[in-house]
Amino acid sequence: MLEALARELQDTYGTTVYIISKDLSKETAPEEIYAEVQAKGLQVDYLINNAGLGGQGAFAERSMEIDMNLIAVNIISLTKMTKLFLPDFLKRKSGRILNVSSTAALMPGPLQAVYYASKAYVTSLSNAIWQEIQGSGVTMTLLMPGGMDTGFAAASGLQNTSLAKQMVFSPREIAEPTYAAMLRGQMELIEKLNFIQKLSFKLLPFLPKKLIMKQIYNMQQST
Repeated sequence: MLEALARELQDTYGTTVYIISKDLSKETAPEEIYAEVQAKGLQVDYLINNAGLGGQGAFAERSMEIDMNLIAVNIISLTKMTKLFLPDFLKRKSGRILNVSSTAALMPGPLQAVYYASKAYVTSLSNAIWQEIQGSGVTMTLLMPGGMDTGFAAASGLQNTSLAKQMVFSPREIAEPTYAAMLRGQMELIEKLNFIQKLSFKLLPFLPKKLIMKQIYNMQQST
């Protein structure tokens, strides 16, 4: 699949594509990626941390291995990738980082407790780095996408939930404005929410947390 995509990009845009395939749940994967980039003599101008795992189920019932893998990919690998490449960007006084979080970062997520918590981490980390690198020539952009129609729902066991029914936007509909925001150096964006979602997020600060969590719990139960 990656090879086919690489050929398509090369044929369409006349560019050279390098594939570095690693399992980001493995502890040394980020360092291996960085080492391969250095060995090839490549300069990375844009770092996009988009890899992520999800998973539905009660916290006490999900296996230790599954949730530790989620933390490894969503938190540890993203932190390492940013920490490895950011110093090079700062030395050159140029470069852009895009970290992909989720609107899940804005609230607790019963039946996806670790996933929601991992996205809260990504959001907090990215916002903090954004402030730290002001005036450096390097930018940090955080994306919190709404419901995107990919294989994520099925892979996370959410396909029979009401939450999955809200995942209607195509990746292109979210990727294009996000790329433009990254080029502008925008701090963060919430992209592609339907009317009900927009209204809900505006009301979040004023609603009791117990009510919010109950609603999320209901949305993530299989029907």
